[in-house]
Amino acid sequence: MVARQVSPSAWFVQGASALGNPANRNFISNAGFIATPEGAVVIDALGSPQLARELLAEIRRVTGRGVSHVVLTHYHADHIYGLQVFKEAGARIVAHRGALEYLHSATATQRLAASREELAPWIDAQTRLVPADLWIEGRHELVLGGTRIVLLPVGPAHTPEDLVVHLPAEKVLFAGDLVFRGRIPFVGQANSGHWIKALEQVLQLDAQVVVPGHGELSTSARQDMETTRDYLAYLREHMGRAAREMQPFDEAYARTDWSRFEHLPLFRAANRMNAYNTYLLMEQEVK
Repeated sequence: MVARQVSPSAWFVQGASALGNPANRNFISNAGFIATPEGAVVIDALGSPQLARELLAEIRRVTGRGVSHVVLTHYHADHIYGLQVFKEAGARIVAHRGALEYLHSATATQRLAASREELAPWIDAQTRLVPADLWIEGRHELVLGGTRIVLLPVGPAHTPEDLVVHLPAEKVLFAGDLVFRGRIPFVGQANSGHWIKALEQVLQLDAQVVVPGHGELSTSARQDMETTRDYLAYLREHMGRAAREMQPFDEAYARTDWSRFEHLPLFRAANRMNAYNTYLLMEQEVK
């Protein structure tokens, strides 16, 4: 694992555009860190304790310091299973309060149990869910040795608890899974209407560099955010029409022209599920 520098104070590591499996060790998401005089601030904890150990070693190599804080953009498995390593290293974990419902849900427990089987040996009986030390609700700032880092809640979007992390002095934005670059987004149970509004909101930050939750670094923020936005809007348009006309999902999916997106990685793995979840969401919205 080798970190790439994106500004004088910020770095990131890039996961694979793939589904998590034992071969890739669940290294399928990005993580970043910001060097400050009081220690590094890490953005997301990666998808296994071993990956977190490697990231922690890379942070120490690059910055010569430990980690003061870990900020979670959201509580999905590929971003949180490394948390215990940073907690044991003395870091303070910060996340949005909207994640509490998921963290204490049967879904989170079942997902961890499944991961222990599907992602062994990287996820095992010692891997655990770790709560935040500080749960925030609104805009929050970390000021460490003169470095100002702004945490902005933008959910409900990809998840109820989405946060983005802004380094204003260097015009860097860690966007979490608000932005997927070079692959099909994972929509899941997302509120796609609010997700589109959140993208418009963060575009106003005028970041020159955006680290997405998945995919390559972006130096064309508007274009890359618009790609995610346009995909979500396309899902809503076509699945919304089907829901309004009470057209069965299978028929609607087969009739939709997906050629604009089918070249993207993980299209076959994720698109049908994304469309179905959007269809169910639009059924609720049109009632």
